[in-house]
Amino acid sequence: MDGVTVTDLSNRFSYHPPKDEETKRAHERVRTYLLQMAEEFSDSLPDGREKALVITKLEEAMFWANAAIARIHD
Repeated sequence: MDGVTVTDLSNRFSYHPPKDEETKRAHERVRTYLLQMAEEFSDSLPDGREKALVITKLEEAMFWANAAIARIHD
């Protein structure tokens, strides 16, 4: 499987619930920070493909940041 183990795939595709309040707060900080950035860009950038991509990339950043938090706290 090109160096990817079944265990690695299982970890990647599993639900990782927050284990404690610290983890919940870490997720919330990520969401809050990226929402603030998205709102700022939404207000300051002209409508168009580029603005839509900025918002999409912020969503992706939120996903990956929260995945990093969830997977490391397992």
